[in-house]
Amino acid sequence: MNRLAGETSPYLRQHADNPVDWYPWGDEAFARAKEEDKPILLSVGYSSCHWCHVMAHESFEDAGVAAEMNRRFVNVKVDREERPDVDAVYMQAVQAMTGRGGWPMTVFLAPDGRPFFGGTYYPKDDRQGMPGFLRVMSAVDEAWREKRDDLLTQAERLHDYVEQATALTDGQGEGALAWVPVSTTLREQFDPRFGGFGGAPKFPQAMTLDLLLREYVRDPSPETLEMVTVSLDAMASGGMYDQVGGGFHRYSVDAFWLVPHFEKMLYDQALLASAYLHGYLVMGEPRYRRIVEEIVEYVLRDLTHATEPAFFSAEDADSEGVEGKFYVWSLAELEAVCGDAAAETVRYFGVTESGNFEDPHTGFRGNILNVVERGEERPPAVEAARWALFAAREQRVRPGLDDKVLLAWNALFLRVLAEAAAALERDDWMDVARGNARFLLSALRRDDGRLLRSWQDGRASHLAYAEDYAALLEALVTLAEVDDVSWLRDARAIADDLLRLFEDEEHGGFFTTGGDAEALIVRPKDAQDNATPSENSLAAHGLLRLAALTGDTRYDEPARRVLGALAPVMGQHPTAFAYALGALERAVNPPLEVAIVGESPELRREVYGRLLPASVAVTADPDTGADLTPLLEARTLVDGKPTAYVCEHFTCHHPVTDAAELRHQIDAALASRRPSEPAR
Repeated sequence: MNRLAGETSPYLRQHADNPVDWYPWGDEAFARAKEEDKPILLSVGYSSCHWCHVMAHESFEDAGVAAEMNRRFVNVKVDREERPDVDAVYMQAVQAMTGRGGWPMTVFLAPDGRPFFGGTYYPKDDRQGMPGFLRVMSAVDEAWREKRDDLLTQAERLHDYVEQATALTDGQGEGALAWVPVSTTLREQFDPRFGGFGGAPKFPQAMTLDLLLREYVRDPSPETLEMVTVSLDAMASGGMYDQVGGGFHRYSVDAFWLVPHFEKMLYDQALLASAYLHGYLVMGEPRYRRIVEEIVEYVLRDLTHATEPAFFSAEDADSEGVEGKFYVWSLAELEAVCGDAAAETVRYFGVTESGNFEDPHTGFRGNILNVVERGEERPPAVEAARWALFAAREQRVRPGLDDKVLLAWNALFLRVLAEAAAALERDDWMDVARGNARFLLSALRRDDGRLLRSWQDGRASHLAYAEDYAALLEALVTLAEVDDVSWLRDARAIADDLLRLFEDEEHGGFFTTGGDAEALIVRPKDAQDNATPSENSLAAHGLLRLAALTGDTRYDEPARRVLGALAPVMGQHPTAFAYALGALERAVNPPLEVAIVGESPELRREVYGRLLPASVAVTADPDTGADLTPLLEARTLVDGKPTAYVCEHFTCHHPVTDAAELRHQIDAALASRRPSEPAR
């Protein structure tokens, strides 16, 4: 065993018995590199990364390759999910050197941490035009010994580039904040046949679909709705969705959502559950509600700790060394399991003798189940057969589980779980949401209040990042809205720490790392919404919501500075700033405010059972909550009945006790809101 055996990351522990003399990221590795005058070989990946496993099998488990690594370099292994700061800095360098990025990421550093050469996956030996890892290491070692000045010059240039590329500075300011409709821009990228944006490989773009749904509520357009419905139906019908067990795989390798990259990530479940929930709230289609329910059931069943209300990070793509083997069926297998329902199930899922999938590495063939008639609801016979298939599949060897609990990803799922619990009136889900929030606020928090990033098997580690704080802020604000306003106390504490630890008071925006964290070669800021919302998008959203709920304007200005910096590019590249555009929507529209006093399922349904863009809402018992939010000040029952109060444009409508009257007020408020309203 090497030094990785005691790490909390399952990915690092997967490499604990490599013959490579691995170090985790830290001072010990850099001290040795300086002492022995050797470069650092930095390898970054994550547990559900297929090509990370391939490179590990080919090179890191090979005694000969390991001997060369140990002789020439000090070797450092990083889990990008535990250390997104390290990953972000060196990914920028690799993209600058090669024009592309990805994982596994392989970077060679000077002993002071500056990168001078790197790439992604390297085969052990030269193959298909790619240089072999052995040859790359030999060339780097030779250059380090004989052309070091050239390498250090390259390192200095890369350092300057990374510093500039990861910066976010004040832009045009609050005066530049104005809403720009994005549906026209997105229409140019939309695939009208199969949905989604762009071609293969095709990612789900859940945040973009959410953005379009909110734009549709404000400004109904058949073209906008088409982009959403075609995409939601195609994704849910394809093989990217697990038709048997629920939940989405990472992305589709083709343009029509059939063949996925089979890993399942917690953050995808969170973001896609939100898109389908909002699709259901806007359109009322039962098939979208079913997808939300199946995603949540999948997470609570397969990605939840046995004794703690905590959600695991991911499931691998591979099982038994074959990508997708757990999920793929032969015609004979399906017929044997489904019995009398086999014919209908074969038709519905398009199963054939030859199959629709082949693993190029092993030759394994089979059928990825997908709904042939896109959007068709499951017939009762197929639904019964699905449970028989699920029971049979449970006997197979499962893909590997990444059982670390990440704060930000848990918070992303917590937010949508609480929202869905309120919208779909699932008290059992709300109980889980409350438990998860309490877990995150205790198990991932030091005695001094500092949040931590990762928890595994009772051990928490790594200082939390701005992403963690901002995602938790969003989740707590959501709980304050849909569950109990008392969650605002925790939300304010987290927001205060977010500002204290991460805000760049000089230039605006939020740094990835806290002011108390280890210094890297640069202190980066992340602004683009990629697989997950960026820390700056999350922070802008959460702070604007908190300001609207509490009336405390000190939360408002930092969010507006972020949006001012991003204003010139957001509208031009909406898929890269989809979550930030949601925050911009809040910034340019005075919030629609709804307060319900007293317990009334009917009144709650009118608020939480629909999508209300740029709104805040709270529910409380009479004479409670006014110390936490001005929305509840002087709010009383009318005629002894539960009462709703609706305010917009800084004026309030008359209080109502009837659900139909509340619906009318909200409908009128939505009709009066226009995307072009100026910032206030």
